[in-house]
Amino acid sequence: MKKKFQLFCDCRTGESSYLYRVQQLFMASFLFFVVLAVLPSCKSKAEQEAKSVQYPVAILTEKDTTFFKDVVADIQAVKNVEIRTRIQGFIEDILVDEGAEVKKGQALFRLSSPEYTAENNKATATLEKAMAEENASRLEMERIKQLVDKKVIASSELQIAQSKLQVAQANVSEAKAVLKNAHAFMSFTTITAPFNGILDRIPLKVGSLVSEGALLTSISDITNMFAYFHLSENEYLKYKMAKQRGDTIHDEKNICLYLSDGTLYDCRGQVESVAGQIDKSTGNIAFRAKYPNPKKLLRHGSTGSIRLKTDAMHVLMVPVKAVTELQDKYFVFVVDDQNKVKMESFVPSHRIGNWYVVGSGLKKQQKIVVEGTQSLREGSTITPSLVSLN
Repeated sequence: MKKKFQLFCDCRTGESSYLYRVQQLFMASFLFFVVLAVLPSCKSKAEQEAKSVQYPVAILTEKDTTFFKDVVADIQAVKNVEIRTRIQGFIEDILVDEGAEVKKGQALFRLSSPEYTAENNKATATLEKAMAEENASRLEMERIKQLVDKKVIASSELQIAQSKLQVAQANVSEAKAVLKNAHAFMSFTTITAPFNGILDRIPLKVGSLVSEGALLTSISDITNMFAYFHLSENEYLKYKMAKQRGDTIHDEKNICLYLSDGTLYDCRGQVESVAGQIDKSTGNIAFRAKYPNPKKLLRHGSTGSIRLKTDAMHVLMVPVKAVTELQDKYFVFVVDDQNKVKMESFVPSHRIGNWYVVGSGLKKQQKIVVEGTQSLREGSTITPSLVSLN
């Protein structure tokens, strides 16, 4: 009985497994057909909802606009030089303070250099000796000349005396040159301002030993200031073409400068020069604008930004609210003649407030959905409500 019961159970188990698989296959087929039946209805429902809602649609037209671009500016003094020593010595005296305004020729530092003092004294003595020898040679020549005139001695003696005098005169000239050079080196012990300006920091103190060429301080003439800024090669080409046409893409005689804290500098500048080469590493070219600095607010090494005005003619503009941004790309929903929508990408050239200026990708007279794009799908049919882009 035990064996028969085991056989019966095995047969029933196999039959049950077969029926279970058939049942699963039937249910899967049933669900598949149900999904196929439901999908069209869902799609139809979405389309009906899109049609039932009116979407504001605008026609792209060309416009003229003006926008501003801020570029970083490096502010430098018209004249800024380093004050360095020309001789080796000790700083004997510092006659000015850091940040002081100085005049051209004003003494700034005094150096102590015993070597050059000794050279100056030696050169002075050498000149005095050479002058005395010249005077003795002249007297000797005059004495010999009198003897030659009286035919006491031969004329060749006079020629020898004249040659000695010439040698003495040459020695005097040489001594004067050496003394002049010594005076020049002595003058280097007093360091003066090369022009009117403001001093920078003074890193060394009295008693410091300085070598030839050591930096003592810097001086800046900040009566007028230069602001250097860079534009791309494309912007440079637009600038040059505009000048050739007789107009300017940038108001180059009334350029606004904003300081590092964002305040507008109260003096306007103008473009004075453009660099001769384009930087290959950045693709930019340097411009230089000049600004008056009557209040001496600007200092050498300051930073700011130049605000450039650009007139954009015959451009397409798209409102920001109509744009969908995905992975650094910009899309709008374009409506065709059958009121179906399609996503199209475009490349903006600038953003002006709540508008994008279209660089490429869209054409005029195209219709775009202005609002409600979050609920739209590719290929949906909508009910458009025409609005204007102001």
